Amino acid sequence: MQTQFLGFGLGLRAPHFEQIIADKPAVDWFEIISENYFVAGGKPWHYLNKIRADYPVVMHGVSMSIGSTGPLNLDYLQALKNTIARVEPQWVSDHLCFSQVGNINSHDLLPMPYTDEALEHLASRIHQVQEFLGREMIFENVSSYLTYKDSQMSEWDFLAALHNKTGCRFLMDINNVYVSARNHQFDAMTYLNAIPTKAIAQIHLAGHQDFGSHIIDTHDEDVPPAVWELYANYAKQLGPVSTMIERDDNIGSLQDLMTELERARQLVAPIWQLEENNE
Repeated sequence: MQTQFLGFGLGLRAPHFEQIIADKPAVDWFEIISENYFVAGGKPWHYLNKIRADYPVVMHGVSMSIGSTGPLNLDYLQALKNTIARVEPQWVSDHLCFSQVGNINSHDLLPMPYTDEALEHLASRIHQVQEFLGREMIFENVSSYLTYKDSQMSEWDFLAALHNKTGCRFLMDINNVYVSARNHQFDAMTYLNAIPTKAIAQIHLAGHQDFGSHIIDTHDEDVPPAVWELYANYAKQLGPVSTMIERDDNIGSLQDLMTELERARQLVAPIWQLEENNE
């Protein structure tokens, strides 16, 4: 399945709802957090319906826990399916991770062990979820702060094998790659070069907190220079891929985010031979 190149987008956040509706800023598309729209109505839907009349929208979930070993949460999947039908998104994504163990919810996105067993498990779960939803799911790489002694391969080899096995595609978070590369002391471009370019459906750019000995993926800062550099280098091997600025805390003004978005556009426009800002 091919994914349309939508251009350069932003995560849709509540503080910007009214300004977006009033000003119709030069943003190509918006990404919503899926679970925020599992309600029947109210203000989130009031604003979203107005915004999606003017902009393409994609959905991004945070609670599927595709890697958990317990039964799939059919109530969650039905709520997601209902929301997809109402939003009519360009595509739907979630994270390649687990967050639940038994009845315990970690409220964090925990990395998978990179083993043959986990590969088979994920392939089966992805097939089940896509069958239930009746559509393709895209999965995001997560940042990590630990590794598993039982892992049999690198994260990038695991993702490449998962794509080869299932055809699933990825939302490549460049910041998450950089965070994990720093924390585990591997080369970020080695990771990115190992993933087939046809497997990349979307890109996230975000910021983090750097503590010297380690860095934490916080999505509450501007995209740092090292992540911009990694994105620009990675773009040289990709065709145009829809790219988004993601900010989840310390959100700031819409104009500040649009300034970052324009930087992304200008960085890769010559590489991808894109026209200048399409107002």
